[in-house]
Amino acid sequence: MLGLTGSWVSLSLLWLLGALTGADPAGYRRKVSLDYNPGLNSSSVNLLHIRAVGQNDTLHYVWSTIGAPTVLLVHTASGSSALRVNWTKLLSPSPSGAIRVEPAHSILYSKAVVFTKVFEFNGTNSSDLSKAREGHFYPTYDLANFTWDSLDSTMNETTLTATFRGVGSDPQGTFRNGSLSFRVTAYEESRRDDPLPRLLHTANSSKVEFILHKVSPRGNHSRFALEILTVEEGGRQQRLESIRSIDDEYTPTIFEMAQLVSIPLNHSPGSSFLQWKTAAYSSWDAKREDTVHCQYYPLQTENRTVPQSSIAHAYFDELRSGHGVAAINISFGSEDQEAYEEKGYIRWSALIGFGKPPQEMFSPLVIAILAVALGTPVVLLVGGSVAALLKRTKQSSEYEPIN
Repeated sequence: MLGLTGSWVSLSLLWLLGALTGADPAGYRRKVSLDYNPGLNSSSVNLLHIRAVGQNDTLHYVWSTIGAPTVLLVHTASGSSALRVNWTKLLSPSPSGAIRVEPAHSILYSKAVVFTKVFEFNGTNSSDLSKAREGHFYPTYDLANFTWDSLDSTMNETTLTATFRGVGSDPQGTFRNGSLSFRVTAYEESRRDDPLPRLLHTANSSKVEFILHKVSPRGNHSRFALEILTVEEGGRQQRLESIRSIDDEYTPTIFEMAQLVSIPLNHSPGSSFLQWKTAAYSSWDAKREDTVHCQYYPLQTENRTVPQSSIAHAYFDELRSGHGVAAINISFGSEDQEAYEEKGYIRWSALIGFGKPPQEMFSPLVIAILAVALGTPVVLLVGGSVAALLKRTKQSSEYEPIN
């Protein structure tokens, strides 16, 4: 009984630890809606507005492939704030001010994440992007120059998903049968994803999946890397963090979570994050054996500019001054992996959201294992003590005085 009590105490303490490290209160929900090209009766361009209404605030995600694929993140202190798009201005050479969220005084925080380029390089000697020689790079894929399919056939308001599918104009025909996609998923509540890497999301986040499918590599040992820019108003600092965990149940062999967080300075309101596990997958219905290592590189903050064709210019005024711009590169594959050449598929997932990033808890399996491990010494100690006490009692009861 004492051993069981010790195990139960250990188990309870571990569950409490997991609860304290959780991200959102259990049961917290947002009402989420998707709106495609609001105010425009055409599908020649793509702009997706995801609106997530909480108890007294609203999260706005504005995704677009007008130019470089970009998402605007806007958090307001109003449950009725609305997106306004001036399409004539947005599609003109001077789009500044074309995208607004009203009322303006309710805005707590704004940010843009821009997916700018895909690098391809010869990874024969090294899969490390920073160690690749200049002559080992193939011409860069500039995503602002891609042609994107309409969202009409890929937006699903039931599953809260949409896929931006694009092809490049490479003269070598690398996109003859292939495509590059960004699949977006919105969430109403906190939960763990079913597909690997089983990211733990909250109602304050959405997911983006970067997918390369049947794009013909231009070399026998090609590696690919994605460049991402972040843009936000002053008063905040970008910080790249590595979070390591012993919990290996949900993504076997992957022990690291990386996250790019926005740290408010001088009491500036609002913050955001980009969070991912250091793994990609070579199959849509991925299993453990489909894992492809992904590597991220130091944050770059010097001399970074936002492509003129990004909708970030349509939201932020005077983007060239007073805004912090940072860039990060993420590459896929290691020296002993030829996953893309073999299967022609790469999928990488990340969470984009407001506030603090979700924190992983110990999974039930690991909690049970630790509880047993912590409870076993208690059982042995108590059992040994009881056995010794019984032996002494028996010896005492068998004593007879000598006459």
